[in-house]
Amino acid sequence: QVQLRESGGGLVQAGASLRLACVGTGSTFNDYTIGWFRQGRGTVREFIAAISWKGGDSFYSDAVKGRFKVSRVKAENTVFLEMKNLKSEDTGVYSCAADYSLNVQFEPQQYAYWGQGTQVTVSS
Repeated sequence: QVQLRESGGGLVQAGASLRLACVGTGSTFNDYTIGWFRQGRGTVREFIAAISWKGGDSFYSDAVKGRFKVSRVKAENTVFLEMKNLKSEDTGVYSCAADYSLNVQFEPQQYAYWGQGTQVTVSS
């Protein structure tokens, strides 16, 4: 079992950058693929990015490709989501989630463990 906690959200203007962190507790955190999802008001939770348990493979949605970067620091049990050139449509609650599958998953229902989320608001 693993517990996750996100941090780093906030209110920024369009074009700004933010770095979110997902800190995991539990000795097996580094064995999990970590995904980032966001949910805007009145919208469904959508896949943003994921990084494999090895850390060598990362995946992004088309909406954020080229602007966001996911990375992990195993020694710190932390996965980061660096977000650049933020847009108003990036506004939402960002959550990290952990999955134990061998292959990276893109559907939220495939992830067993979730953090509480952190709010990102981008003003235009």
